[in-house]
Amino acid sequence: MRIAIVEDELGVQKQLVGYIHQYEKEIKEKFEITIFSDGDEITYDYQAVYDIIFLDIQMKRMDGMRAAEAIRKLDMDVIIVFITNMANYAIKGYSVDAMDFVLKPISYFALSQQLRKAIERIKSNKKYYLLLPVENGVERLEASKILYIESVSRRLIVHSEQNDYTIYSTLKEMEDKLKGQYFFRCNNCYLVNLSYVEGVKNSIVTVKGRQLQISRPKKKAFMGALADYVGGVIR
Repeated sequence: MRIAIVEDELGVQKQLVGYIHQYEKEIKEKFEITIFSDGDEITYDYQAVYDIIFLDIQMKRMDGMRAAEAIRKLDMDVIIVFITNMANYAIKGYSVDAMDFVLKPISYFALSQQLRKAIERIKSNKKYYLLLPVENGVERLEASKILYIESVSRRLIVHSEQNDYTIYSTLKEMEDKLKGQYFFRCNNCYLVNLSYVEGVKNSIVTVKGRQLQISRPKKKAFMGALADYVGGVIR
């Protein structure tokens, strides 16, 4: 899981990192931590790659509330936990769908409870994301929004509901990453999200209005996977 800490006090930064590593050992979970010293640092060219953001409310250049408002315009899924020394500030967090707040001085117990609650929420949402390299960094794409993935030469085109992304990878690598996410090959060039299949006729599968060829060697296995999906069986 990826955690961002946005805090202008160096001592509090170190304290939060220490607490997160302590909790990491307790639950045997791996966290990747990124630190920002002010709200304008995380909002500048914001990338929606974080699972949890610990966000100080009172900072010099951009306060946490304004930063949260900017983040929410680009990322509705990330969990925001405010850090503050005044509880009345935290009440405003509901306007940006903050999960909760932690009061300064921060105790390990308070921080660990917020981490536990955030992780439970993430797991209950059951969303799975891919990190796709794009021109100016990476973009987090929810797997359920992918229609199908197409192999072209040595590249892949990830066709989603909103955009298409061209990346350097192999269909086998993507197949491994998306295992358990209702994706199945209809031939050697296409990895299809079974939830978008609208119909199959002869050797053509229609995926959200787009017609893709089903190869003869893959047809039996593909139709079996589709039948299992429709019947509610997770492959």
